[in-house]
Amino acid sequence: MNKEKFSIIGFLKKEKTAAIVCMLPFILGFLLFLIVPMILSLYYSFTDYHLVRPTYEFIGLQNYTRMFNDPRFLSAIRSTLYFAFVSVPLRLLFALIVALLLVKGSKLIGLYRAMYYLPSILGGSVAVVVLWGRLFQPSGTINAILGIFGLNRGFAWLGDPSTTIWTLILLAVWQFGSSMLIFLSAIKQIPESLYEASSIDGASKIRRFFSITLPLLTPTIHFNLVMQAISGFLAFTQAFIITQGGPSDSTRFYVFHMYQTIFQNNRPGEGAAQAWVMLAIIGAITAILFGTKKFWVYDGGF
Repeated sequence: MNKEKFSIIGFLKKEKTAAIVCMLPFILGFLLFLIVPMILSLYYSFTDYHLVRPTYEFIGLQNYTRMFNDPRFLSAIRSTLYFAFVSVPLRLLFALIVALLLVKGSKLIGLYRAMYYLPSILGGSVAVVVLWGRLFQPSGTINAILGIFGLNRGFAWLGDPSTTIWTLILLAVWQFGSSMLIFLSAIKQIPESLYEASSIDGASKIRRFFSITLPLLTPTIHFNLVMQAISGFLAFTQAFIITQGGPSDSTRFYVFHMYQTIFQNNRPGEGAAQAWVMLAIIGAITAILFGTKKFWVYDGGF
């Protein structure tokens, strides 16, 4: 018995050692590339830290005070909120519609899924963003198509504050592939017996969607909503490549404003303060989504 006991203890020690060795790269990476930089950025947010100046001093809340007194910072918050609150619901709506269309089996279903998912992979690349901007130039493809129908050919989509942000919203909505695949997987998990029973009771397709499909998809909708909301608040590439925050700061998104504060205005301390305010905003939005979850998310299972 003692030999067996010692052999089990030795085996468990080996397993524990192996587990620690396997987790060590992640733990070190997590500490060195996430926790330590976060702590440093929090400290720098209370200093007048500069990229090219070796010395800096503690200045308290001056970065935060200057930040909230800057009208361009407040404009960046408004633009980002507008972009996120419009693009995220539209993206999820299109993702759900396409997932419902693709749930039925077909010989080309794999090709269709790949085609719809491809924009999510390519949409964040610089090349695609540049091409997207060219589509909406006065001599671009969009105006050429409108000209076929006798509409205005030379409309400056990227020169009007009321339309510029919508070009970026459309680009974000076009990248609905990841949410679509998650919706598709969730729809396939709904038991077919529920639809058969409702069909016997005489329920129409619309009634079955609102009484069965949609309620059982609310956990997936909540997950996609949280993830896409965070992604929407971190939008940067579109504004940086296509519009440079213009015109009239209509597309001056929060991360783009933070980038300019740090690298163009050489105020990394204030940029670090802006990063922590963004973390607080995202945390508040996420807390609201989880706090209201009990009112609309069905967690009763099948």
